[in-house]
Amino acid sequence: MTLDTSKRLEDLEAATLIVGAGRRSEWTGPVVNPPVWRASTHLYESTAALFAGPRTNEDGRFFYGRRGAPTQWALADALTALEPGAAGTVLYPSGVAAIAGVFLTVLKPGDVLLITDNAYDPTRAMGKGLLTDFGIETRFFDPLEIDDYEAAFCERTRAVLIEAPGSLSMEVCDVPALARIAREKGAVSVLDNTWASPLGFAGLPRGIDIVLMALTKHVGGHSDLMLGSASAGPELHARLRARAQQLGNIVSPDDAALALRGLRTLHLRLAREAESALEIAKWLSGRPEIAQVLCPMLPGAPGHDLWKRDFTGGCGLFSFVFKGGDAAARNRFIDALTLFGIGYSWGGFESLAIPIEPSGYRSRMSWPPAPSQDGDRHGVRLSVGLESATDLIADIEQALAAWRGQ
Repeated sequence: MTLDTSKRLEDLEAATLIVGAGRRSEWTGPVVNPPVWRASTHLYESTAALFAGPRTNEDGRFFYGRRGAPTQWALADALTALEPGAAGTVLYPSGVAAIAGVFLTVLKPGDVLLITDNAYDPTRAMGKGLLTDFGIETRFFDPLEIDDYEAAFCERTRAVLIEAPGSLSMEVCDVPALARIAREKGAVSVLDNTWASPLGFAGLPRGIDIVLMALTKHVGGHSDLMLGSASAGPELHARLRARAQQLGNIVSPDDAALALRGLRTLHLRLAREAESALEIAKWLSGRPEIAQVLCPMLPGAPGHDLWKRDFTGGCGLFSFVFKGGDAAARNRFIDALTLFGIGYSWGGFESLAIPIEPSGYRSRMSWPPAPSQDGDRHGVRLSVGLESATDLIADIEQALAAWRGQ
């Protein structure tokens, strides 16, 4: 099936769109998937064609390997089709590279960047490290406090980075309100939408200017690639594309092919992971060892009302906080798990668990979040994969005995 990618989610169900997006006949030929085009050199029919090459800079135009070929173009085209309102998507060799590429596109020396206080730690580190080398100042804000957010703006503020839910602690902010204020202040709003993906949250229709994702996570889905993306409207997409080319960013065609393969089942995997995560979150919320479950999909959890208002889906990533105990007990719990691997990243088919202590990555927000008590600060982040939720709950239950010291 080939698909007219001028159609967007408002025209087709997501399940239909995700199957056909990016599969242009000129890139696939008579086969289902775009072949893996491994090439640095693109050949021309004549010197006239060679001289004309630099005058056209768009996906679908052969020029040189650094501008991609059908495998990368197909992935970018498919991601653009999934982002309502996007004119194009730029690919990056990792999610962090996407974040850096966006910042280096919309900011210049002397500018101020606002970053949500619960952002992914490498994003925070970039604001406090790399960007300072370019004369860019970073300020952090509490995304749950509109007054705190507005007070952080000044005449030099040029961009805002929002993440929803927040990294590790899973707060849900009012993204449309934050985006609207940024636009009123003349700043570009950037959303890290890796948690929900465009299937669970459409950023551009809600006022966001640039939506980025770590494709390493859900889109790849199999823990075997590193990729990132940024999607935007016409003017910002052109700027992102130009800066990415100036920086020499290009993604491997093999990784692009793997991401395309993962993309075709994204909706199915997200639905299964979210269903299992919610079942596990509900079970944890009734356990005496647990002080708080930080899962936006869970009724009564922090941010659930905003999640229900703005989101159309979720995923398998959430956190919880133990009731009392210490770091050693929390670590015993994780070490006792048999079906959860211990490792960074998430969004793959396998379940993972890591210890979390977000207070070291916060400037304006507190940890643990209310209503936990002072001693309830030792947390765990779970990435729920495709295993049976019943088996995962049984695994967690036996690991809780290790937490209790039994």
